Amino acid sequence: MRLAPASLLWRTFLLIAVLMLMSVLAWFSIFTVYEREPRARQLAQTVVSVVNLTRTALINAREDARVELLRELSDREGIHIYPAETTDRIEPLPDREFLRRVQELVRHQIGADTRMTLERQGERALFVSFSIEGDEGEGSDEYWLALPPERLERHFPLQWLGWGSAVLVLALAGAWSVVFLVTRPLKALENAAAEIGRGRRPAPVAESGPSEIRNLARNFNQMNADLGRLDEDRALILAGISHDLRTPLARLRMGIEMVPGDETTRDGMVADVEEMDRTIGQFLDFARAGQTEGNDNELQATDITSLLIDLTSQYRRRSVNINAEIALLPPCRVRPQALRRAVGNLIDNALRYAGNTLAIDLTLKVRGAEMLIEVADHGPGIPEGEIERLKLPFTRLETARSNALGAGLGLAIVDRFARNFGGRLELSAREGGGLVASIFLPLGYT
Repeated sequence: MRLAPASLLWRTFLLIAVLMLMSVLAWFSIFTVYEREPRARQLAQTVVSVVNLTRTALINAREDARVELLRELSDREGIHIYPAETTDRIEPLPDREFLRRVQELVRHQIGADTRMTLERQGERALFVSFSIEGDEGEGSDEYWLALPPERLERHFPLQWLGWGSAVLVLALAGAWSVVFLVTRPLKALENAAAEIGRGRRPAPVAESGPSEIRNLARNFNQMNADLGRLDEDRALILAGISHDLRTPLARLRMGIEMVPGDETTRDGMVADVEEMDRTIGQFLDFARAGQTEGNDNELQATDITSLLIDLTSQYRRRSVNINAEIALLPPCRVRPQALRRAVGNLIDNALRYAGNTLAIDLTLKVRGAEMLIEVADHGPGIPEGEIERLKLPFTRLETARSNALGAGLGLAIVDRFARNFGGRLELSAREGGGLVASIFLPLGYT
């Protein structure tokens, strides 16, 4: 099975082709078995007739005309007559079912002591022994009758091979067409399912083909539409709730600033309000992931290098200790605002869980046919068994990295962005402690 092709099209086609070839071989074997007996009888009858006619001709011919008769048989029919000697070197008859059957039929008609061989004295031919009674009871003389080996061979017409090949090619072409018509809608369903897996909304699949395929496509389109409505409802609900919450939060912050009291308490309350506002912002970002962002929903030629340098400068103005190693890339086709939010979420996540005591490293480089954006921190890291779980929304680690506030949406937002763009998010342990978050995106140079 490891050597079998992966696609259903090729697997089914090869299976049909193998079955057809096995069927042809089986029919050829059946034909050979059923054709063996008539051919053996025909050859045996030919041998018996030639032996009887030759013997009769030799017996009835004048003695001075026998030499001329033997010459005529040799020239016209390719038949040779040899006297049998006790010193003749005779090879045993090959152990073949066809030859055994011919010998059995010849002996039945000529005599049980009839001998057959395909080689005598180094000469290749179909040799059959027969006896001629001597004159005045002098006993019988044994002779060899040699028939040309062509009488034994079966000629296979080459045109049969051509016609058979043509029929096989037509049958395989028909099998390919049938399998292709079945697997083409399945391939369309596979591509549409992959688009859904990346968080996108594929176009409806064509509902064509056999009834089972049509029903499958119809149900898939219905599921796709239902998922789309769910995403739209979720985004609408989250946007509405976030908008309704941010207005009282703004009033609450203004009220806190105006209320006299302990400055430490007031600063703590302001920090809580800002954390709530950031959480609401994450809800909005998660709801917008994969949705239209004005003119930013289409891919745009973007200077990734300048975008990341500008983002780094913004964090440095906020006194964030960040080291940047950004390669110079040609303009690439990306969604700039979505990319900015994704990288910003990784930096905020590093600050939230690892603090700013040690520098955060931001790297942009090219690896093969992908661009790689890495954000590395010196925090407690993530156990390897928890990496995939933390990419899910509203998921947080119940260990050392869980001592900070947040909704558990930062990594989920980045992961959804990367999948929407045909890339991926990978999390790995940093040498010396910490976490490395890597965004792999396909390069789309303009």
